[in-house]
Amino acid sequence: MARERPMRLLIHEKSYRRVEAAIAAHGPAVEPLLLSDTGEVTLNGLALSLEDARPEAAWANADVFFSGAMRPFASATLKSPDLKWVQSGAAGYDNAIFGQFVQKGATLTTSHGQAVGIADYVLWGVLDVYQGGPARRAAQAAHDWNRLPYRELEGSRWVVLGFGAIGQGVAVRARAFGAHVTGVRRSGGSDPAADRMVTPDRFLDVLADADVVALCAPATPETRRIANADAFARMKPGAVFVNVGRGALVDEPALLAGLAAGAPGHAVLDVFETEPQAADSPFWDHPQVTMTPHAAGMSSGNAPRNDALFLENLAHYLAGRPLENVADAKDVLGG
Repeated sequence: MARERPMRLLIHEKSYRRVEAAIAAHGPAVEPLLLSDTGEVTLNGLALSLEDARPEAAWANADVFFSGAMRPFASATLKSPDLKWVQSGAAGYDNAIFGQFVQKGATLTTSHGQAVGIADYVLWGVLDVYQGGPARRAAQAAHDWNRLPYRELEGSRWVVLGFGAIGQGVAVRARAFGAHVTGVRRSGGSDPAADRMVTPDRFLDVLADADVVALCAPATPETRRIANADAFARMKPGAVFVNVGRGALVDEPALLAGLAAGAPGHAVLDVFETEPQAADSPFWDHPQVTMTPHAAGMSSGNAPRNDALFLENLAHYLAGRPLENVADAKDVLGG
């Protein structure tokens, strides 16, 4: 489909270097607005003000979020009267900026590129607990030849809340080890990745038999504080609790109380209500907590998959075809 004028695309210069050839293949249909780490925007080597950038599309990926460019990126996009599409590099959309894009009338597309790495992370975290990783590392550090027993995943029962790409990836991996998986999602139904599926109103009911509870859902009004005192009171003593969804899913004081009571027995946490965690957070030194800094998606394959999805959607957009992974505006806006 011929365009009347080029599409201005706001893209971090690091991202552009990875996909430059693919963008160039679209010829004059795309004008890349290159964003530096410090927030400067250039078009064909010439500096533009944020007001004059006027992107029609923007790529909000890790190169933007984890640099000094986030505020200038937000300013350039939200000031643009031409903004129509934003590709996110994340699966979730609870960051307020995404709601602002949608309120402007832009289409938001998300990415599941990190699903593989996050699913791997969940299995690593659970296996480390089951294999007695901390005790084994302590024995090695002490030069202690101690043959420690451990738990098997075979026959364990898992509850996976949120059954999108990440939750399905967790389920497939867990079942490969012989685990039984109950998936929880709004639509219920059945899914080939799970042994059974239930709707969120059954979440509390299925906790009593679960050896592992993994939260893989986004933060929505329905999921906020879904892991609360009632949920932990229903968990099996010694269960492993994993959160790779969002910190808002967990009542953190209730989790600490649950750990003290032995249910769950251990928590693997990659996301928190407040990030970064304060130096005096009780999670840092808690003997029953494995803690990482929202890094479960920082895998070797994440960027290539995100790049491929962005380029696929760019081609769709230019051709006037439907985009992949369009976020529901009602979900993004919390209603």
